[in-house]
Amino acid sequence: MSGPLAGRRFYLCTPDRVDLAQFVDTCIRGGVDIVQYREKDADARAVLKRGALVRDVCRSHGVPFILNDRPDLAVELGADGVHVGQDDCPPAAARRIMGPNAIIGLSTHSQDDFIGSEREPVDYISVGPINPTPTKPGRPGVGLGYLRFAANESSIPFYVTGGVNPRSIGDLLDSGATRFVAVRWLTEAADAYGAATALRRAIDTGRPSPKAPPAH
Repeated sequence: MSGPLAGRRFYLCTPDRVDLAQFVDTCIRGGVDIVQYREKDADARAVLKRGALVRDVCRSHGVPFILNDRPDLAVELGADGVHVGQDDCPPAAARRIMGPNAIIGLSTHSQDDFIGSEREPVDYISVGPINPTPTKPGRPGVGLGYLRFAANESSIPFYVTGGVNPRSIGDLLDSGATRFVAVRWLTEAADAYGAATALRRAIDTGRPSPKAPPAH
């Protein structure tokens, strides 16, 4: 595969935090190779201010920077792309706003969502959450069945979400996953670098690191 997502298998989705820039830098040094800044409740001014911190860190490492939900702000920030949900800005509108070279991602949670995504101008989809997660309150886990469906049917890259950690990688790989989104495994880690390197090693080898801390 060629293009901006070639070889990019370890996707960090991070909310705002006090040490945002340092945290993102640490995770990238630990093996993250694409980053999304996701802050649902912040106003535009705050998103631009904090998003610029993430953008600058990503640029320093040559890692794509994705903004959640807001293609207008993504353009202003000079982001590499935007990720939208089923109830957010339609992907076609995001494409018009950001242009032909932007990375457009779309969340999917079911086979119906997947079928709809095939008609959209997106570069990747997310598949999940495989397991219930506090980052998606009220949304049940979709299980491995939908992952297997996506693996068999998808013509574009897809990233698995929901409970991704070194100990779950084996089952996810066996079900067809090759790309992974980490949230709590990294954001709740006492040692973000250690957590990132453990997950990167598991992704690359298909086995949990013997030094991996317990799953959150």
